[in-house]
Amino acid sequence: MRKQILLLMIWLVFLTTSCLRNTTVDLNSTPVTPSIKIADGTSPTPARSSSGQDGVQLDSDLYLPLISNTEANSKIWQPPPALSWQWDLSSEHPSLAPEAQVYDVDLYVAQELLDALKQRGVRLICYISVGSWESWRPDAAQFPPEVLGKDYEGWQGEKWLDIRQIDKLAPIMQARLDLCAAKGFDAVEPDNMEVSSNDSGFPIRVEDERRYALWLAEQAHQRHLAIGMKNAAHLVNDLLPHFEFILTEDCFAEGWCEQARPFIESNKAVFAAEYTDRWTITQFQDQVCPQAVAWGFSTILKERLLNSWKIDCQSMR
Repeated sequence: MRKQILLLMIWLVFLTTSCLRNTTVDLNSTPVTPSIKIADGTSPTPARSSSGQDGVQLDSDLYLPLISNTEANSKIWQPPPALSWQWDLSSEHPSLAPEAQVYDVDLYVAQELLDALKQRGVRLICYISVGSWESWRPDAAQFPPEVLGKDYEGWQGEKWLDIRQIDKLAPIMQARLDLCAAKGFDAVEPDNMEVSSNDSGFPIRVEDERRYALWLAEQAHQRHLAIGMKNAAHLVNDLLPHFEFILTEDCFAEGWCEQARPFIESNKAVFAAEYTDRWTITQFQDQVCPQAVAWGFSTILKERLLNSWKIDCQSMR
């Protein structure tokens, strides 16, 4: 009987040891996650994306940090209608005398002037040309020859750009937007985004303009910059959801201001500029300002040189 009990105990010890050996985990090994498939054959585990420094997700095409819409939009300035504004592209040292809630000035304006405006609580819009090459710019030599088109008639030292070749324009425009953000601007004015209706030397289509504009909007938003449309009324319906404001030239003189009104209806600013070669001061005040004020447009009369001089409809409110 004792012999049978002893044999039974030995057998139980053997079984216990065997089970423990089979379930031992190697703590130094990496656990393997089984591949799980869902109904449509895809895996619920997200694919690993490219990463940059500090694990920041990167855009595989242009190598830029991706910012979620929620994060980006929470920091982007949204100018409402009826703001007062000044537009001065005359030099790197524009006059700060005119009172305005918003200043639109060149990217290369001296930093101390931008800082002075910021101290006054002024919002800043950064002017850059996205559709033309300008011979006097410090980055002019960086443009590949194949993206340079015909001369921009009426503007010495400028040529149209082939905006279809975003891959070649991207490094230059991204660097400009980086500088806008670094200097403390709140928004961007992308000039010359309307190329298809001009003799550029390239077969630019409206679809090319739309694609380039949407790319620019994404790049601006990644840097927490607002961005405005520049004229291009034919793109308003497509671009309204992606742009924070529109800047118009001569829309009252040319009769197309109605096309900009969807921005006001979306509680977004319309910065309208009219020129002294189309209106006298009296005509502007009597014929333009009443309608502009009624619609909520931020409207000014300027000289074509875009210096410090202006007449402002906002003062008539």
